Amino acid sequence: MTTTADTSTAAARYSVAEVAPDLYKAQIHMENTIRRSGIDPILYELIKIRASQLNGCAYCLDMHTQDAKVLGETDQRLHLLAAWREAPFYSERERAALALTEAVTLIAAHHVPDDVYAEASRVFTPTEIGAVIMAIVVINGWNRIAIASGSQAGTYSPADRHS
Repeated sequence: MTTTADTSTAAARYSVAEVAPDLYKAQIHMENTIRRSGIDPILYELIKIRASQLNGCAYCLDMHTQDAKVLGETDQRLHLLAAWREAPFYSERERAALALTEAVTLIAAHHVPDDVYAEASRVFTPTEIGAVIMAIVVINGWNRIAIASGSQAGTYSPADRHS
């Protein structure tokens, strides 16, 4: 017997912030620490968007595309992010970070290939690679929290964060 869940109309299930406030605060602390790490804010948003695309997290896609636009990201780069390899609009560092984002997000498929890590090592310092990897880990955590809790796209406003 095959069953298919209709996730397009999933209602909010719970608020992690309410049911596990200390654990939620730990995730917020990680987020804030990454923001203070020196990672470029646009690069961080691109990492978040690409991981969210791979994970199918509509809430996070809505949030981070809006946040990227507030930071000055263009529609063209946002629209083509899923096809970044074929689009000429991304820098060498962004390409390395996006390849690492895909490898870490989909780690069960091929782990992190040596060539992906080598390219990241070529364009980032070891400290920067650490920040990029932790950025990827954190957004994957947020994606799982948002999807599991039934967070609804369309409920986020950049004013919540950028005011």
